[in-house]
Amino acid sequence: MYSTCLRMNLIASMRPYRSVQKSLQGQFRTCCAGHGSDKIPTNSSTKLKDGPSLQDFLKYSTEELRPVEIGEEDTVPYLNEDDMWGGRRKVYFETYGCQMNVSDTEIAWSVLKDSGYQRTESVNDADVILAVTCAIRENAEQKIWTRLQEFRAMKTRRNKSRPLKVGVLGCMAERLKKDLLEREKSVDLIAGPDAYRDLPRLLSVTESGQQAANVVLSLDETYADVMPVRMNAGAPTAFVSIMRGCDNMCSYCIVPFTRGRERSRPIKSILEEVRALSGQGVKEVTLLGQNVNSYRDMSEQQHQLADSPTNLSAGFGTIYRKKKGGLRFSALLDRVAQVDPEMRIRFVSPHPKDFPDEVLQLIRDRPNICNHLHLPAQSGSSQVLQSMRRNHTREAYLELVQHVKKVIPDVSLSSDFIVGFCGETEDDHNQTLSLARLVRYDNAYLFAYSMRKKTHAYHKLMDDVPADVKQRRLAELINVCRQGMAEANAEKIGQVHLVLVEGVSKKSASDLAGRNDGNTKVIIPNMDIPDEVGGQKSSPMKTGDYVAVKITSYTSQVLKGIPLAHTSLQGFRYMELQGQRAVNSAQT
Repeated sequence: MYSTCLRMNLIASMRPYRSVQKSLQGQFRTCCAGHGSDKIPTNSSTKLKDGPSLQDFLKYSTEELRPVEIGEEDTVPYLNEDDMWGGRRKVYFETYGCQMNVSDTEIAWSVLKDSGYQRTESVNDADVILAVTCAIRENAEQKIWTRLQEFRAMKTRRNKSRPLKVGVLGCMAERLKKDLLEREKSVDLIAGPDAYRDLPRLLSVTESGQQAANVVLSLDETYADVMPVRMNAGAPTAFVSIMRGCDNMCSYCIVPFTRGRERSRPIKSILEEVRALSGQGVKEVTLLGQNVNSYRDMSEQQHQLADSPTNLSAGFGTIYRKKKGGLRFSALLDRVAQVDPEMRIRFVSPHPKDFPDEVLQLIRDRPNICNHLHLPAQSGSSQVLQSMRRNHTREAYLELVQHVKKVIPDVSLSSDFIVGFCGETEDDHNQTLSLARLVRYDNAYLFAYSMRKKTHAYHKLMDDVPADVKQRRLAELINVCRQGMAEANAEKIGQVHLVLVEGVSKKSASDLAGRNDGNTKVIIPNMDIPDEVGGQKSSPMKTGDYVAVKITSYTSQVLKGIPLAHTSLQGFRYMELQGQRAVNSAQT
């Protein structure tokens, strides 16, 4: 065991042999600390005199390691920096799953770009294919397995003088590391969510025909010093990761096992990135995290000493003790909103337990923080919620919804639901349908439950709801949610919304598409409109413009309207405060 620990330290540290020898005593004691350290002599006169030598450790390693005669400033030969240089090789990224994976792709690309790699948008032109994967549901993994078979065929057809390397990154790499390397021979490397800094080295290892892997989870990796390189530089919207991992340990969720424990990115790093995005003309930033509103920056001493214990929503609990100290989400949200008054701020995905009043009041009072909240319910049954280890009841959730609507009267709500969880009865399902009708969400993300290994449910519960029952319940919940979304959208007819134009509509080149404050898609005709409300001069609309739009029709998922005039976020806010008299007169 000790030799294995030492060998890992020798490889991972990339230090010369002499410096490894100097630190051997500390490494030995560290490795032994968790394996019976009371048996190790601690007296200064017997620290190493009677202990094992370096060779005692090396001889137990699975590979032969021989000391090399090198100078103090030399580097270990098998980690030559030139070998890790990309040499303008082209990388193709394929991203699956949530927004966090989009953010991870931008981090991975930033690391590789700094190492001399180039990016291509054509898979056939790539020297390296990297799939950034998702492990949340079985269907997502099946898509990736199928895609890996296609990559294998591409490798077979590729000219041997220009070999193709395939890598799997992200949650699936972390969850299925052994299966990926043994079952899918086309995979050359795997890297977990905390190993993107290691990509240049991993790729260099594959050049000798070996498979390479790094899926070690970190307790402190936030990539705070890595400036992500945006995959779509022309888009008016961007994602900013503020924290990684999750401590909630919901019984159905694989995230704590694929992304590790919660750790928050320092606020200085976040603000620097938001300022940079503002300078690039980005008009909307979405703050990302597995449990984004449990953000807690402990990077500075004054933050650690802050008297700010966890302040949960009424009726909600956790499986862990309340955390003390740290700069909390409300402080971060406040400072991010001040960077650029003309930049919209959103955040996903929050947990309902972390919505103290200071967060809700900040959303209400700041014009550039969107009045849209994602409140994942997962189920409308208290019994199922208990099995899910959500640490709240149906009643507590509904009370939170009522409180949110009281503090933010025009709030738009979205949610997540899982149907067919372990032990879910027809009565439990009907309670979920009832909750969806009561809340009437503006949007919802609905899934049939699929068991994930390593989770609490996998070890303690039984996936006893038949697949056909899950699909029937899912269809029923979809119908209920769509009906509620249609009713909510119908009430918006005649209203004037601020819409951020995101580009040409996918269905018609003569239309533009954007989103309103509530994150609902809005389709408008592409036409010249007044430069300001009531103005005489007109100009065309373009991506990144704020436009005042009068809603004229709807479906359950999309609003349609007539663009009235160019405006700004602050200008639209002023118009709202003054009433819509000026807009109505401009239209007539």
